[in-house]
Amino acid sequence: MSPKHLIINCDDFGQSPPMNEAIQHLLEERKVSSATIMAPAPGFEEAAEWSRRRGQPNIGLHLTLTSEFNALRWQSMTGHPSLHDESGHMHKTVEAFERNADTDAVMKEILAQYEAVVRHGIPLTHADNHMGSLYGMAVGRSHIPQVLRQCAKWKLPFRLFRKVHPTDTLLSSIPGVERIVAKASSLAGVLGVAIPDYLLSHSFEVEEGETYERFKQTMITKMYNLPDGISETYIHPAVEDAGMRTLIPHWEKRVWEYRLMLDDDFAYAIKDAGVVLTNYDYIRKYGRASRVGSAFALARELLRK
Repeated sequence: MSPKHLIINCDDFGQSPPMNEAIQHLLEERKVSSATIMAPAPGFEEAAEWSRRRGQPNIGLHLTLTSEFNALRWQSMTGHPSLHDESGHMHKTVEAFERNADTDAVMKEILAQYEAVVRHGIPLTHADNHMGSLYGMAVGRSHIPQVLRQCAKWKLPFRLFRKVHPTDTLLSSIPGVERIVAKASSLAGVLGVAIPDYLLSHSFEVEEGETYERFKQTMITKMYNLPDGISETYIHPAVEDAGMRTLIPHWEKRVWEYRLMLDDDFAYAIKDAGVVLTNYDYIRKYGRASRVGSAFALARELLRK
């Protein structure tokens, strides 16, 4: 049996003080693999300064092109009008972003976010994407080829995946996801960009009838059903905060995710299931595919009708 390696990444580092507090605690206690930071968000300076001061070694770039909450909005760093809605903030939905964003403006914004993090003296380990806005899952307008080329220049791994695990109902429900993944992962291989084998998702929202205990058991079951290879899952942890709970939809799920990482039952399940908690340094070493094999695979996918 091949080893089962898992990355647990904290998305949305820098979004708000309650999220920063939770993520910093989990990084300090080494309960998670890494975190990815949002350069345009209101809590970025706090998160970046903490990371720089500690010399935190496992911080990635959370490429942010959307601003989804009514009560917590942010603007792009470059100010291009195609990246904003009528309020002057980034688009609320992935669909609105895909329909309106100019590709050149997107790439300039991504570069600006990268440079903002680097200026703070943070050695980035990888990149991923807030709300999946770059994947083209809403109306089919993907920026993944451009982003992968940029990651190749930065020499950074990127959150993508080679296969869809059958137990992942969220990803499996996307029409044509297998072909989308095959083309994108093959292109990553051609460009020499390291990626995980699987991405394991779960509902961002509190589902009907869901409790913390039910959520915990779902996540524990995933540990025992983890596929061979390198998987990544992501969380959005936050501490209890009365103000944010009234402003941010499904804030309770974020508090649950924070609690789960500190839960002894979850820690035991990881060990008992033989899962090795790893990070993007491991992806950098072992997550690249053969460029020649990837080129053949990409050609095959492009020629398919």
